[in-house]
Amino acid sequence: MTATTAVTPNSVLRVPPASPAAAAAHFGASLAFHADVSDVATALAADGDPGFVVIDTRSTASWDQGHVPGAVHLPTALIAEQAEQLLDRSVPVVTYCWGPGCNGATRAALALAELGFQVKEMLGGFEYWAREGFAYETWEGPAQRDADPLTAPVDSDDCGC
Repeated sequence: MTATTAVTPNSVLRVPPASPAAAAAHFGASLAFHADVSDVATALAADGDPGFVVIDTRSTASWDQGHVPGAVHLPTALIAEQAEQLLDRSVPVVTYCWGPGCNGATRAALALAELGFQVKEMLGGFEYWAREGFAYETWEGPAQRDADPLTAPVDSDDCGC
């Protein structure tokens, strides 16, 4: 290789990483907009008020199939007409929908933010809630699955992240 021959970086580094300051700003902002399923579950399981309300933004059929215990059912299509009656504007809201392949929670978070609510989106949605082994409610009553070892630690309550 000669001094004039440029090395093409691999696809990871073809676009260089952001500066540390830009990365800190980006990831800090991301945490302001998103909540992890495990963190939501831990906060809800602790004694006392978690300081937020969880909103299931899916249809009634989906809600009946399974939802986070204590969540408020408010489908995205009904937010404009029902949010003011169901929610306290001074309490932050955490939205969720089906899972990472669905942007329903994002649309709901946008609708709530446009109405003046403080809002975060729960990453992973109901899919990861169930996959991580957290209890949920169905129209038939409480339910729970074993934790999926690809999404949650099997022998520990703490994933270490």
